[in-house]
Amino acid sequence: MAQMSFLEHLEELRKRIILAVGGVGVAFFVSLIFSDELWQVVFEPAHAALVHLGVNPPTLKLISPMDSFQIMWMKLPILAAVFLSSPWILYQVWAFIAPGLYKRERRYAAPFVLFSAGLFIVGGFFAYFVAFRYGLEFLLGLGIGKGIDPSINITEYYDLFVDVMLGVGIIFEIPVLLFLLTLIRVASPSFLVRHSRYAILIIVILAAIITPTGDVFNLALFATPMIILFYVGIFASYILVLKREKRRFPWGTFFKVLAIVVAVLIPIVWYAARYYGYHIEFRWPFLFK
Repeated sequence: MAQMSFLEHLEELRKRIILAVGGVGVAFFVSLIFSDELWQVVFEPAHAALVHLGVNPPTLKLISPMDSFQIMWMKLPILAAVFLSSPWILYQVWAFIAPGLYKRERRYAAPFVLFSAGLFIVGGFFAYFVAFRYGLEFLLGLGIGKGIDPSINITEYYDLFVDVMLGVGIIFEIPVLLFLLTLIRVASPSFLVRHSRYAILIIVILAAIITPTGDVFNLALFATPMIILFYVGIFASYILVLKREKRRFPWGTFFKVLAIVVAVLIPIVWYAARYYGYHIEFRWPFLFK
């Protein structure tokens, strides 16, 4: 293992931060070119929710003259830059911790960057197409028919958009976090399994907070991916431990068990969807009640 002094660690950290910020800066200037198109992507969930709720015109409100400039030409390109440069940022994170790892463990660099960046981006897609849309329409619809006319400030709308996108994106990094904790020997698969009930409780509480409606089906829609990600992290940690101990994982048995679990879950999900009045259509948002 590489030996580094405290000052060398600080210098390495400074170098990685500068490189990460530089990558975000390059992605920012690229995003500026497509600022109008990016804004249309951000505005689309609000437009769809307002149209579905019968609000006319389906527009956002500009309170301060500087709001549109700050959001469309500064804040939004920065958000896009964070997602675009996430592989580069995560590579810098890996490069910082790599000197403290064994040589054979440094081979995980490419999978770490690909999976962590991929999960962050998938989390962003889940937030955009599921969490944010359902939550926004539910919140706006609370006052409809009660003498309340939705009038959304562009700044508050964008802040909510950012909170949901980044929050869900970070939540989708659960497997990477658990893998890193195992890699640096802070946690172990057995420890994670023993305390999984507390993790599931916390996940369900978080899902209950962000779930737009109070029914069990929507709660499961938000909580299930997070629980699956937690166990994916435990599984990745277990594979890492087996590699350290030079043991092989029984993939044949694993795929058999996985097939049985999927076969059991499919009718359960189908029955739950029918019970709560949901059906699938081949158009957005695919799941209708």
